[in-house]
Amino acid sequence: MEVLKIATAGSVDDGKSTLIGRLLYDTKSLTSDKLEAIEKSSRKKGLDYLDFSLATDGLVAEREQGITIDVAHIYFSTQRKSYIIADTPGHVEYTRNMVTGASTSQVSIILIDARKGVIEQTQRHFFINNLLRLKEVVVAVNKMDLVNYSEDVFNEIVSDFKKIQKESEYNDQKVTFIPVSALWGENIADVSSNMGWYQGNTILDYLENIKAEDFQKKTQSRFPVQTVIRPKTEDHRDFRAYAGKLSGGNLKVGESITVLPSLTSSKVKEIYFFDKEYAEASSGSSITITLEDDINITRGDTLVKSDEIPKCSKTLISTICWMDSKSMLPSAKYLLQHNTNRILTKIDHIESISLGNYDTGEINSNLQLNQIGQVSMKLSKLIYADTYENNPENGRFILIDPITNTTAGVGFIDSL
Repeated sequence: MEVLKIATAGSVDDGKSTLIGRLLYDTKSLTSDKLEAIEKSSRKKGLDYLDFSLATDGLVAEREQGITIDVAHIYFSTQRKSYIIADTPGHVEYTRNMVTGASTSQVSIILIDARKGVIEQTQRHFFINNLLRLKEVVVAVNKMDLVNYSEDVFNEIVSDFKKIQKESEYNDQKVTFIPVSALWGENIADVSSNMGWYQGNTILDYLENIKAEDFQKKTQSRFPVQTVIRPKTEDHRDFRAYAGKLSGGNLKVGESITVLPSLTSSKVKEIYFFDKEYAEASSGSSITITLEDDINITRGDTLVKSDEIPKCSKTLISTICWMDSKSMLPSAKYLLQHNTNRILTKIDHIESISLGNYDTGEINSNLQLNQIGQVSMKLSKLIYADTYENNPENGRFILIDPITNTTAGVGFIDSL
């Protein structure tokens, strides 16, 4: 069954968790004990409606404060598709969580409170969607019941959002606007009788009609080697193979490949998935391959098609979301983890820091927790990589603090 990955974003109390809970309820994806717990908790609070946010807010602090703090992944299915929703927090101080939740998603749902309209956090959420190159964005204008289902209010929000959309550097996306009331389930799975002026899809109808091929971007094949397989058993005494996950394009038996960074060449002899042999492997497959020549290959190397060798460089300009409480400082050293390759790197300088969807243009001395900025780095050795826009899997990395071994930041390569 087709799987669609969705990220939600919105400011505090915009109704993200309620919308997801309503989706679960309307698709009959809530278990009877979970529904009973929601009913009991809603009565205890003195509410005359079901508080569906309880379906996703799992932490005690989240339930007490009515906010989302950590990323929660919610799974549900319809007869046509399976869905994975990343319920991400909307607070500025949890920007790193938003980036993490959206990094593996295909569709983003940005919620806007109809009473507040487009605010700075809306710009920040849209900026993150653009940074991650999400092609499908749903702008759900929520709490329409609190503005008397006003079409004028909805149109004004659409107009304001389109202004920030025009300022975006990334324009290869589709933005759909849907007026909803998550609390009462209007235009979530069922059409609202109070908004007859809206003739578009409900949230669920929109998601059901999205096709997987809409997200399939043809990129070049990249095969980072996870491990070298040498069983040395009686039956496989001379067996030598390389295991990893193929990204980008396909790989076929007989194709000429080049090993990076050594630039030695060979041809694909066999492709295995567990104990079965195939003539071709598709992108996203975890496979084991053998080569016609016995050449030196280790973990950290990358196999590519000989006519698809990426650029190499010892300098990178990247957009980085900082995740460490200890600020990034110019001249600081970190370990750059790019696929299975780990390289010592030094921060040359911070070119700018982005806030929301605009750039301050300032040259800042450091990059602080939850800030996103463009950074120039120098590497201790050559790296073979792509820009994130051209090949997301081979154009992203993490920075590791060599002293604490914590993930300090996540980066997206702009140029090399």
